[in-house]
Amino acid sequence: MSAAGAGERIIAVVVTHRRRELLARSLAVLASQTRPLDHLIVVDNADEAEVAELVAASPIPHTYIGSRHNLGGAGGFALGMLHALAAGADRIWLADDDGRPDGPEVLATLLGCAQRHGLAAVSPVVCDIDAPDELAFPLRRGLTWRRRRSELRTDGDEDTDLLPGIASLFNGALFTAAAVDAVGVPDLRLFVRGDEVEIHRRLVRSGLPFGTCLDAAYLHPDGAAEFKPILGGRMHTQYPDDAAKRFFTYRNRGYLMSQPGMRRLLLQEYARFGWFFLVQRRDPAGLREWMRLRGLGRRERFDTRP
Repeated sequence: MSAAGAGERIIAVVVTHRRRELLARSLAVLASQTRPLDHLIVVDNADEAEVAELVAASPIPHTYIGSRHNLGGAGGFALGMLHALAAGADRIWLADDDGRPDGPEVLATLLGCAQRHGLAAVSPVVCDIDAPDELAFPLRRGLTWRRRRSELRTDGDEDTDLLPGIASLFNGALFTAAAVDAVGVPDLRLFVRGDEVEIHRRLVRSGLPFGTCLDAAYLHPDGAAEFKPILGGRMHTQYPDDAAKRFFTYRNRGYLMSQPGMRRLLLQEYARFGWFFLVQRRDPAGLREWMRLRGLGRRERFDTRP
């Protein structure tokens, strides 16, 4: 690690909601990092005494923020990131409560990758917690969808440690404070679902360099089941089985797709979901509900909840 890296103040921000046991596993790995964290901030969206006690037992200097109002992932990360900036963070490491870094070297590896490539933000590869060589979420490179960690290195780039321009931002991503100044914090109105996509959109438009470090991993429950293949697997649509998750996913995506940098994808969006609901599922009512929910987001009707 460089002297500059050694002198930086790195603060982790973890958002949790009624997942004490999972949070305990995450905090244990955070405390074991070979590049020690300078501070830990836990935002608890359920304000539970047992979570406060868990955080109080951490060997890392820490701040517990219990919120009596559920801010969702978006508001929780916004609050935690602003608190980290106010506490003098040079870099902020973001994590949800249901995942954890894959071992004690992850922070040091991310920091080294960021320094070598001059990155404003760097993410680990997000792997299935039950099958670490599988990706927790499918990732597209060109026209090909990758589902295994080993597939991320393709012919010609086997020796690189960086996948530029792609990152999973709330699952172990390391931001510089300057990057947060430039792109801002998540939008509270999104609550859950799409808040990471919105920050990714802003990061792309900022022109700041970012990417995924292929030598570091973050373990997360498998989320690939939500992404339904269409047209023989050449494209995917997102269809969560849970109705509440569908509500936030589609409503928030309606907002996102109306924003600069996303509008060019609108025709593809209608084509993908039209095919999925009408041809693949034969579900016209599902398409009407999708259109209704995305209309709420497009009109910024965030007062609605499922």
